[in-house]
Amino acid sequence: MADEPLVLGIETSCDETGVGIVRGTTLLADAVASSVDEHARFGGVVPEVASRAHLEAMVPTIERALKDAGVSAKDLDGVAVTAGPGLAGALLVGVSAAKAYAYALGKPLYGVNHLASHVCVDQLEHGALPEPTMALLVSGGHSSLLLSTDITSDVRPLGATIDDAAGEAFDKIARVLNLGFPGGPVIDRYAREGDPEAIAFPRGLTGPRDPAYDFSFSGLKTAVARWIEAKRAAGEEVPVRDVAASFQEAVVDVLTRKAVRACKDEGVDHLMIGGGVAANSRLRALAGERCAAAGIRLRVPRPKLCTDNGAMVAALGAEMVARGRPASAWDLSADSSLPVTDPHVPGHGHDHVHEVSKENLYS
Repeated sequence: MADEPLVLGIETSCDETGVGIVRGTTLLADAVASSVDEHARFGGVVPEVASRAHLEAMVPTIERALKDAGVSAKDLDGVAVTAGPGLAGALLVGVSAAKAYAYALGKPLYGVNHLASHVCVDQLEHGALPEPTMALLVSGGHSSLLLSTDITSDVRPLGATIDDAAGEAFDKIARVLNLGFPGGPVIDRYAREGDPEAIAFPRGLTGPRDPAYDFSFSGLKTAVARWIEAKRAAGEEVPVRDVAASFQEAVVDVLTRKAVRACKDEGVDHLMIGGGVAANSRLRALAGERCAAAGIRLRVPRPKLCTDNGAMVAALGAEMVARGRPASAWDLSADSSLPVTDPHVPGHGHDHVHEVSKENLYS
C-alpha cells in the first residue's frame, strides 16, 4: 500500500471547497467546506460569492484534510485540481492554490476534468473501474452519458443535455413549489410521501426520432410549472408531494431508460452513476431495478461521494500518477468549458517538477 501514489485533490468548480487525500484507491480524507447557505437566499449559486468563499476556506480545509489523513504535505506524490469545467472564478481559486502547494512541495501538478473525476471516484468505493465503463453523470450543470476505456485518457461522450441539466430542473421546480434551495434533496424528501403516477408529466426526447442518448428537461420543467400555476389560478391547493413525486419520476425514468439502452447498444455490462443527482433515492432504486432486469451491474458511490468533493479529484490524480500520465505545466489555467474528452490537462512535454528546487519549500 505504501507504494501506491499519495495524492491531494482540490475541487472548487462550484460552491463546495473540497479537499481529498487518497493513497491509490483508498480514501484517507474527504474534507468539504460548503457555501450553500450563503447562496440559498439568492435561490441559486452566485459565482462571486462562491469564489470568495473558496478563498476563505481553502487553507483551513487543506489543513483539516492532512490532519484527518494523518499524513504530512511533504509525503504527497502529487497535487491534483479541477481545471474545468465549472465557474471560472471558482476554478481559478482552486488552480492557484494547487499551483502554490505543488510548487512549494516540489511535487507534480495535475489539472483534471471535473466530469472524469465524478466517474473515477467510484474506485474509492468499488475498486478499479471496469474497462470500458459506461457512466451516467447527473448534476446541477451536467446530464451526460459517457463511455470510457481509460479514465485518464479516453472518455467519449455519447449523449448530453441539450438544455437544462437534471439538477438544474430540480432546483427550478423546488423554487416554483417554494421548497427552497438546493432543490434536489428537498424534492427527494417530499416525493417519498407522494404518488409518482398522480400526474402524467412529459418525458423529453423519448420519441422514435429523437436522439437516443441526449436529454432535455426544459419542456418538463415548463410543463410542471404551468400545471402548478393552473392549480393556483383556480384557487386549488397544490399537492406538493404528488407533484414532487411525479416530476422526479419523469426525470429518473428518462435517465435510467437511456443509460440502460446505451449499455445494451455498446455491449457494456456495467453502469456507473455519478454526480450530485446520483444521491437521489428514486434514481438509485429505479436504476437498480432496470439494471438487474437487463443483466447490468450497477455501481453508484455513496451519496457523499456523488456530490462535488475533493476525494474524486484526488482519485483521478492518483490514477494519473499510477499510469504515468504527464504532469500539467505551471501555466495551467482554469477552463470553464473544458470538454470531457480531455480528462486532464498535460504539460508541454517536459518534467516540470525538475524546474523546482528539490528542497521542500513548505513548512
